[in-house]
Amino acid sequence: MFNGKETTVLAGTLAGNVAATLPSTHFSRATFLMCSPEWYDVGYVINPWMAGNLHRPTRDASFAQWRGLYEALGRIADVKLLHPRQGSPDMVFVGHTALVHHGVAAVSSFAHAERQPEERHLRRWLQEAGFLLWDTPRETCFEGEGDALFDSDGRHLWAAHGARTCKYSHGHVAEAWHVQVTSLHLVDPRFYHLDTCFAPLSGGRVLYYPGAFDAMSLALIEAAYPAERRIMATESEAAQFGCNVINIGRDVLMHKASGRLAERLRAAGYAVTELPLGEFLKGGGSAKSLALRLSDLSVTYG
Repeated sequence: MFNGKETTVLAGTLAGNVAATLPSTHFSRATFLMCSPEWYDVGYVINPWMAGNLHRPTRDASFAQWRGLYEALGRIADVKLLHPRQGSPDMVFVGHTALVHHGVAAVSSFAHAERQPEERHLRRWLQEAGFLLWDTPRETCFEGEGDALFDSDGRHLWAAHGARTCKYSHGHVAEAWHVQVTSLHLVDPRFYHLDTCFAPLSGGRVLYYPGAFDAMSLALIEAAYPAERRIMATESEAAQFGCNVINIGRDVLMHKASGRLAERLRAAGYAVTELPLGEFLKGGGSAKSLALRLSDLSVTYG
């Protein structure tokens, strides 16, 4: 548990967010779900970033960084809260738990047993909020927005397979909305989720790290996005989770890291807010992993 000061801050966050708990699947403003890091820790290793970081995140720093993102996101979107649960230290990475579009939520089927308890908590929240659920069979691994992202108009789904999500799940998930899906193969274990190396952006652009994909996947990305619409991250920028961004219209929220990626995004017309999120990099996630999109793309991207 947090100490008294941290608990007071959390209570204030919840008390000031009463409107955000009202159930509705019809949003007039960009809307996201977040889960506080009350129980966040690196207590096991299920991705390369966790190795060497066992029990290294500090609770004060984690909560301060999470709150910074919560407040920054709250200035440009509505934020709803999922109650954290003891025994689920990765629950803060709520972006991995589902893919949501048009009031339908494809709920994750986590590859690792350590994260599977999160599914029932998210499923209950979504049901109570009025979403229709599209479940993935247990034997078909799928990890929500971690490995499946719509393009900015919501008509095309990009989905990755590799360490955490089965390629077989792509067609099953796409059936929830009867949309076309393009499968991408992740080949670098550091980029174990699609959201660590690929981000469709408003205005028909894409932010990505080419080294995370095989040659065929790169060809598919380049065929869909002309060169002037592609923003490439360097290996160093990607390794600092530079592609793990939240994008709402012109606004981009991202981890503050070295390199010139933020400058290139600004040059492309985006208003970039850089935030310290290093405590969450230790667990293998950053801004995008910490928020699950609930509103339709037409609302989120404008």
